[in-house]
Amino acid sequence: MFSGNGPFAWFKWEALFQDWRLFAKGFLYTIELSIFALLLALVIGVIVGICATSHSKVLRGIMRVFVEFFQNTPLLVQMFILYYGLPFLGVILSVTTIGIISVGVYHGAYIAEVVRSGIGSITKGQFEAAYSQGFTYWQAMRHIILPQAMKVIMPPLTMQAVNLIKNTSLIAIISGADIIFTAKSWSSTNIYYGPAYVTAGLLYFILCFPLTRAAKKMELRAQEGMGGAREQMA
Repeated sequence: MFSGNGPFAWFKWEALFQDWRLFAKGFLYTIELSIFALLLALVIGVIVGICATSHSKVLRGIMRVFVEFFQNTPLLVQMFILYYGLPFLGVILSVTTIGIISVGVYHGAYIAEVVRSGIGSITKGQFEAAYSQGFTYWQAMRHIILPQAMKVIMPPLTMQAVNLIKNTSLIAIISGADIIFTAKSWSSTNIYYGPAYVTAGLLYFILCFPLTRAAKKMELRAQEGMGGAREQMA
């Protein structure tokens, strides 16, 4: 496999190591893209998640439509709509901006469900106690409900961050400079696909594995905390 002219021959790896700066650039671009998309997703997810638990049926309905639409249509289709549709409206955006918006909004819908579920895990008594102290709905959310819900929210939220990072690879289909696009463009010039895509996979693993481990640890801590609370109540 590593000798002769196989897909992972040593001379192909040597060629890749000589061009390591290209993959390093793609790695840094993917990190940058993921950070901005995640920030957008967090803003959208928190706002939509909170609104989805409001007392207004109209507001809850609008948020439900938003979440269902983006969860039940492929991210790639949403990306193509922005990439090919906006120019017809006279709006020209860079590939990076399109990637941030499409990935951010898509995962914002999933984070909204995470936030909504976290808020739903808090007993109504907490809301009633907040209202009795003169808090408004938004003040209760900020100072009482969300801080308590974070233990429930953080594990699935971290996994959404992992999925977001992996989904940035779709940007390679419309161009860009991420890890997958770098692997595709580099290997297309020399047909060294094996080392290129193995390296791309390892770079994504480096980004995602620590977050996955962190999510599992937070989930275990949350379960231990819930178990301790049940024992105290018993």
